[in-house]
Amino acid sequence: MRKAGRGSCPYWWSLVILLVFLTQKTTAQLTLISTIDESMAEGVAWLEEAVKAAETSSGLTLKQEVVMTSLDKEEENEQQFCSALFSGAALVLDVTAGGWTFAKETAAAYGIPYVRVQVSNYQWIAVTDYLLQSRNATDAALIFGSEAELDQALYYLVEGSVVRVIVLSGIDDKTTTTLRKMRPAPSYYVILAATDRLTALFNQATMRNLVTRDSRWTLVATDHGAENFDRAMLAASTGVTLVTPTREVCCTARNTQSFCDCDNLVVPKAITLNAVLTLVRTLKAEGQKNVAGTCDAPPDATPSTTSFYTALQAELGSWPGMKWRFDKMQMEPQLAFNIQAINSTASQTVGSWSTDGGLQLIPGFEHSPIRRHFRIGTILSRPWVSLKKGTAEGEAMLPKDPNAYVGYCVDLAARLAKEMKFDYDFRFPKDGQYGVRQNDGTWNGLVGDLSNGVTDIIVAPLTMTSEREEVIDFVAPYFDQSGISIVIRKRQREESLFKFMTVLRAEVWVSIVAALVVTGIMIWLLDRYSPYSAQNNSALYPPNCRKFTLKESFWFALTSFTPQGGGEAPKALSGRTLVAAYWLFVVLMLATFTANLAAFLTVERMQSPVQSLEALARQAKINFTTVKGSSTFEYFDNMAKAEDELFRVWKELTLNSTSDQSKYRVWDYPIKEQYTHILQVIVDSKPVLHAEEGFQRVRKNEKGEFAFIHDASEIRYEVLQDCQLTEVGEPFAEQPYAIAVQQGSHLQDEISRAILELQKDRYFEALTARFWNRTERGSCPDDSDSEGITLQSLGGVFIATLIGLALAMVALAVEVLYYKRGKSSHVSDITPRKSLKMVPDKSHVSRINVTPVY
Repeated sequence: MRKAGRGSCPYWWSLVILLVFLTQKTTAQLTLISTIDESMAEGVAWLEEAVKAAETSSGLTLKQEVVMTSLDKEEENEQQFCSALFSGAALVLDVTAGGWTFAKETAAAYGIPYVRVQVSNYQWIAVTDYLLQSRNATDAALIFGSEAELDQALYYLVEGSVVRVIVLSGIDDKTTTTLRKMRPAPSYYVILAATDRLTALFNQATMRNLVTRDSRWTLVATDHGAENFDRAMLAASTGVTLVTPTREVCCTARNTQSFCDCDNLVVPKAITLNAVLTLVRTLKAEGQKNVAGTCDAPPDATPSTTSFYTALQAELGSWPGMKWRFDKMQMEPQLAFNIQAINSTASQTVGSWSTDGGLQLIPGFEHSPIRRHFRIGTILSRPWVSLKKGTAEGEAMLPKDPNAYVGYCVDLAARLAKEMKFDYDFRFPKDGQYGVRQNDGTWNGLVGDLSNGVTDIIVAPLTMTSEREEVIDFVAPYFDQSGISIVIRKRQREESLFKFMTVLRAEVWVSIVAALVVTGIMIWLLDRYSPYSAQNNSALYPPNCRKFTLKESFWFALTSFTPQGGGEAPKALSGRTLVAAYWLFVVLMLATFTANLAAFLTVERMQSPVQSLEALARQAKINFTTVKGSSTFEYFDNMAKAEDELFRVWKELTLNSTSDQSKYRVWDYPIKEQYTHILQVIVDSKPVLHAEEGFQRVRKNEKGEFAFIHDASEIRYEVLQDCQLTEVGEPFAEQPYAIAVQQGSHLQDEISRAILELQKDRYFEALTARFWNRTERGSCPDDSDSEGITLQSLGGVFIATLIGLALAMVALAVEVLYYKRGKSSHVSDITPRKSLKMVPDKSHVSRINVTPVY
């Protein structure tokens, strides 16, 4: 017996060891690491309940480590996850709304299965988004029943929605004030909550007068109690759209095809429960064990989890409506929803939505979508936007109605509204600026209004710059290569009938007249006292020689200025010497006058004193400016800063003590500081606030000594409208004009497509030809060199001739009168003597000297 006992000892010990081993294997503990959003606190209880149910059904000992995630505690969350992983885990279950990439990658590195279960309101938000898009909605207010539902929805709204929305939790005084301040006010409102909460929120919206005829309300129920919605709140003329999950959603949530009870069903909770049960069954079937690890030192070789996922996919094959997505390692329920239009008395099914089929609207149902409304930012600037004649002016009184304006951008905005089917009004920046970056980093003007949400679109002559693209988005250009140009007023010709007299100064004319008078007197004196003149020695010359009396001397001196000359010259040597010197004086004066007259008229027809930006910068007579805060001002400011930076670099190179930089040591700075000088002149001349002010300053300077540097297209338009203006040189710094939208706006692609379609139709060419043409201005005086000398310039010559003719006629009249008067007086002296008796006068006879004739 003793031997037998001793011999059986090893058998019993082996049996005990086997029983202990089997017991340990049967009761081995599996750890699940579950990650959930911090806002989903109620989901923790769902997970604990699901783990207990799985433990009961599987016979396994399960332990759950819950990691609450939050975007503002990312580092803390990762440490908590790594701590749980250090103790070992058989599965990582992710029920966060957006998925946790860190958990997914860490689990994959250690060969731990990672499964994400979609239990958020992702599909509810998806059906809402598709429905809003079908109605061409761009602005919507989404009102959620709780903060948790709002947080879950943000993942979809940020990643997939193209509708601009405002998200709110509940309806109270604060949210109501926020909704009323929205500009433009949203046309579509959506409430997403369970039916009881849905009814309460809609009732509050009605009491706060948010439900109007101009608004569209969509109620999205997260449960199956929508038949209990109180329709008495709806007026007879007020209708809403009701979105409810179908009965198949209950079957998917409960993982059954026979018992689809929807009473008191919370869909996310039911999906969580059945997902944990399915995963634990798969873990048990695959014999999965805990795997421990540290986040700091992952293994070199990643263990395979393919067999687990293959078994899970097979397990999900019996779950109706549940789909496995390998790309996201995600269990995704395929949900479906019914869409109804209801009012206080009736309801009508208008469509449905499902995860795999998308939105399906009934063809016979007509929905009248609310036209989108956009706030278009623009600025007053001809020919882009200007007030119609008769409209009240003033920045504080600018109307928003587009019908009050005319211009290129006005027509373009109207055409875009027609093509894209939206309404709009105009908004003007308070400071009247296009937009520049301020010292604090903010933007003013049009760009600032767009980036701050005051406007939705900019339709204005706005240039595309890299600085502006940091805060707004541009679409395809609508106006190619405008550039910068210079405008100046044409110099006014001084119209004068006696302009030929201005060739010589007054002192020169006085000197010529004095020379003529002195010469005339000298000729008379020399001819009178010279013994060899024809007047004093007539025997030496032929008979009837010209005698230079004082009258004849002046006439000779005057007619010597004419081509035929003064006539017969004096006979004495002294007189001829004087005349020769006088003729030389006459020839030189005539040649000088002719040459100066030609030069004077030629200089007068010169177009402009400057022909380029470089010439404008070199001179000091003409001042110039530009619009404050415009892209033109920004261009010169940037170029001046670039010159300063180049000068700084050059100075460092030249002053560097190393031998390698000796080749840069020059006496003169090799780059002209042209733009620095231009910017200084602009600042000294005070930049104008508006383009119209700049053009007015140019027009007021009649001497053409003020220039305005501005957009080339606007300058070209003003030149075509005003004969007084002229464009100097060729445009430079060419950049296109484009429409701008808010960053990330879905309107960018839509407007770009519309712009491209208009380009195909050659719409912009026709629009440009309409505003940039010469027909409205009419014909301008020809200022070319081939114009010739005008009558206004030499009319005085004809007037002098007419005056001479008039004086001749006056002289003729005087001569006739004098002659007749002298003749009549001579007759009156003779006639009385005939009536007297002829009596010889002895005294008279005695005076007669009688010469005897022999």
